Amino acid sequence: MQSTKNRGFARYVLLLIVVVSLWYLFGDSSWRPVNRHAEPRAVTARGDLADDEKNIIAIFRESSPSVVNITSVAVRRSLYSLNAVEIPQGTGSGFVWDSEGRIVTNYHVISDANQIRVTMADQSTYKAVLVGAEPDKDLAVLQVNAPPGQLKPILVGEAENLLVGQKVFAIGNPFGLDHTITAGIISALGREIEAITGRTIRGVIQTDAAINPGNSGGPLLDSAGRLIGVNTAIFSPSGTYAGIGFAVPVEEVNRVVPELIKHGRLIRPGIGVKLVDERIAARLGIDGVLILDVEHDGPAERAGLRPTQQYRGEIVLGDVITGIAGTPVRSSADIRDILERYKIGDDIELNLLRDGNPVSLTLKLEPVN
Repeated sequence: MQSTKNRGFARYVLLLIVVVSLWYLFGDSSWRPVNRHAEPRAVTARGDLADDEKNIIAIFRESSPSVVNITSVAVRRSLYSLNAVEIPQGTGSGFVWDSEGRIVTNYHVISDANQIRVTMADQSTYKAVLVGAEPDKDLAVLQVNAPPGQLKPILVGEAENLLVGQKVFAIGNPFGLDHTITAGIISALGREIEAITGRTIRGVIQTDAAINPGNSGGPLLDSAGRLIGVNTAIFSPSGTYAGIGFAVPVEEVNRVVPELIKHGRLIRPGIGVKLVDERIAARLGIDGVLILDVEHDGPAERAGLRPTQQYRGEIVLGDVITGIAGTPVRSSADIRDILERYKIGDDIELNLLRDGNPVSLTLKLEPVN
């Protein structure tokens, strides 16, 4: 009897073992005890960096010491103590132009500042003074009294021979995160953007390299680490990176910056005339730019250009500028853009319509305000 019970118990235990084993193998295993034995994984050998990675690293090492962080500060009086209080207005970027301590940035980065601070790559900070600005080009030059050892002028390249699809790199301080590099390509060339003054900046470079608030005024570089543009604006519904950024081309920078250093402003070549608003000229059926007045003893007067006058109670229309050196013009902006290609002292040919007849005159360009 006892033996039978033992055999039955043994069968029960065996069956239980089988059921538990099957459940362990095929059932929910979350209850199983954790194996705490662990060691670090073996490191897989990486091999050498890719050539394009090496190039980006080299560009950053070579160019980042030339890039600075710019903080604009407004000084206000406290309502309670009447003491001066410094209020940060914003941050932007810039770059070392020469060994004299000149810094190039965007005009809109410093336009509202009472004080400007420039932080160099080694985190040393200096007060900066404004040397000159050209709001129509959104460019400004600052001066810092940093020792020569801290001044590494950026390498200057060219933008005229750029091709869509070329690799480009932006270094700046997006959201105040200093010395950030982003990479992309040239997305388009010859774009137009609006400056802070409302004037059009032409020939702008479009890129998809990430440009965010704080990048303004920083350099756009080619794959040789040379400056090809100044990052100026983004197109974004949200105000942050959306894959469309714009940079003023380096040829414009190289033309404007020396003028700002020499004169504090851009001295433009001109012909010494006042022009009638294009909308009024259009209502008069004039195809071209109507001269309203000529500057006394200016190049236009000396060349014999005729202003609009009142004669015996009637308006006598002056000369209509239809072209410059054969290039048609339809607005004062057209004239300004063409004249910017020339230098003070250059002779140009004006194509005119006088009393309905085509006339051409040559005059010498002079400085204008």
